[in-house]
Amino acid sequence: MQRLPLVISKRLLWVNGAAYPLENIVRVYTFVLRPRRAEAVLTFAKRSGLTLLAALGIGFFAFLAEAFRRGEEPGGFLSFLYQLSFLAVVGALIWFLVDMLIVVTASAHDVLAIETNGRSTAMVSGERGYLNELVGRIATAIDEPDAELTVTVGALTISSPSNYYFGDSVNIYGGSGNTGVAK
Repeated sequence: MQRLPLVISKRLLWVNGAAYPLENIVRVYTFVLRPRRAEAVLTFAKRSGLTLLAALGIGFFAFLAEAFRRGEEPGGFLSFLYQLSFLAVVGALIWFLVDMLIVVTASAHDVLAIETNGRSTAMVSGERGYLNELVGRIATAIDEPDAELTVTVGALTISSPSNYYFGDSVNIYGGSGNTGVAK
């Protein structure tokens, strides 16, 4: 695991060269960053089903075209199209399988997230107990103007952010003017 510095000095939080003013920090918390395994399997099933359905449709129209030829020698071009479509379907299915396996085999990470009142969020990884302790130390540093802190944390390395659940999951029911949240 790559280690990187997390430093609080002169009212700034530095995470591997990025500076966050302490007065802009609105939330510091830990969570487990989990891969979207179920969605990956469902996406694989949908993609595979649509690909096979399209291949069946192409095969059906090719069969009709062949039936209209009645007794003529099968064309070389039609045979080439069969082979090409077969290879395209097999290639697509392999691509979909690899894409799914990347997500399904990915591991979960314990993460410390530091959110600002803007759109930026700093995330680092490490052991759960150590990250929970850092939450308290960072919160204390936010309240104390002269606070100094220097620690090392793990760099968060993931293949693609879209393959993971980030933060809270909230379902809102109803139309406009929502007043309630169910978790």
